[in-house]
Amino acid sequence: MRELHVDQVADAVARLVQEANFKLSDDVVRALSQAKSLEEAPVGQTVLMQIVDNYTIAESERVPMCQDTGVALVFLEIGQDLHLVGGDLTEAVNRGVAKGYTEGYLRKSMLNDPIERINTRDNTPAMIYIDIVPGDKLKIKVDTKGGGSENMSQLKMLPPSAGWEGAKQFIVETVAAAGPNACPPMIVGVGIGGNFDKCALLAKKALLRDVGTPNPNPAWAAREQELLEEINKLGVGPMGLGGTVTALAVHIEVMGCHITALPVAVNIECHSHRHKEVTL
Repeated sequence: MRELHVDQVADAVARLVQEANFKLSDDVVRALSQAKSLEEAPVGQTVLMQIVDNYTIAESERVPMCQDTGVALVFLEIGQDLHLVGGDLTEAVNRGVAKGYTEGYLRKSMLNDPIERINTRDNTPAMIYIDIVPGDKLKIKVDTKGGGSENMSQLKMLPPSAGWEGAKQFIVETVAAAGPNACPPMIVGVGIGGNFDKCALLAKKALLRDVGTPNPNPAWAAREQELLEEINKLGVGPMGLGGTVTALAVHIEVMGCHITALPVAVNIECHSHRHKEVTL
């Protein structure tokens, strides 16, 4: 049984939330580079160049690429043969978030209560998701997700008779309604199946896949491409100023569901898809 002290988890989380805000991941860089070659509208091309310039400045100056430095989403894949020692794991993750946001001078956006609305001043609590997996390692994936794109996300419990066409219509309509508010070109995470809460989690986890990596099931990969083409016909374009690239990618995650249900969730991510990971 391998042991890992939770202080190492806190330190890793602190480092990841800063790096996520300062330096764009390679998969997003590649997706934006491809988008520049696909964008047909002159204004869209200009906006994409400005977006890339912004990322370059953020990395070189070690400043946030966006003023909204997000809520910290922390995904933990814990090996079943790993023993975490030294304290409470949730406390360690939140300690890491507080340290990273404070030392990195990142904007603190989290409130103590949705109605009282008093800022916690350290960007906690983090949103923590845990999966138990084989092995004795701990993989930490961090996504610092902004409020603009998160607020444009939707979930709908469709009747089974709606089928794929009904699901597709809901997804495209959700992206169209988001328009410029989600800071396109966006990445669209989709969850289909499960139940009310699991469907939303599937949509969020879909965003963890490297941008543009297709679903391993060919049928679902084809549906992802179908959705991407439909969404890019909307003409929303980069930052909502018009163009042919509204989305960089559509990722769908699927699981079984009850015979009476067809849950569909859409979790939208802005072009500043700030994610980092490490394995301890």
